[in-house]
Amino acid sequence: MKIECIAGFASITKDPAASASLYQDVLKLPLKKQDDYRFMDKFPGANHFGLWPLAMAAQSCFGQDDWPAHIPAPTATIEFELADVEAVESAVQELKERGQVFIHETRKEPWGQTVARFMSPEGVLIGLSYAPWLHEAGA
Repeated sequence: MKIECIAGFASITKDPAASASLYQDVLKLPLKKQDDYRFMDKFPGANHFGLWPLAMAAQSCFGQDDWPAHIPAPTATIEFELADVEAVESAVQELKERGQVFIHETRKEPWGQTVARFMSPEGVLIGLSYAPWLHEAGA
């Protein structure tokens, strides 16, 4: 077997209206509607797939190995890539003005990625990101 790409990713939500509001209204993703299912096809693909231990996610978000008990632990993460560091900072301010609460502010990770993260209504850890290596010629 040879996997060629990530064909799709969908959050499974207990509150479709809240999730649709975040992804469609706040993040402005061009979602189509089919019954209660929201989706978009032919969106540029994933540049990364990983299995991220919760302890590492906690370290990245909170600087500690344990995920805080008062925040439901995520079971997935998705990062939306932006044009540059300034675009990440601008997006964070825009979402804050719309009432979005962030787990952490914009910051540069040790591996060079600039990212700010928040939780979606369905418990997905969402990052607004700029990873320089994704913007290099030939990437």
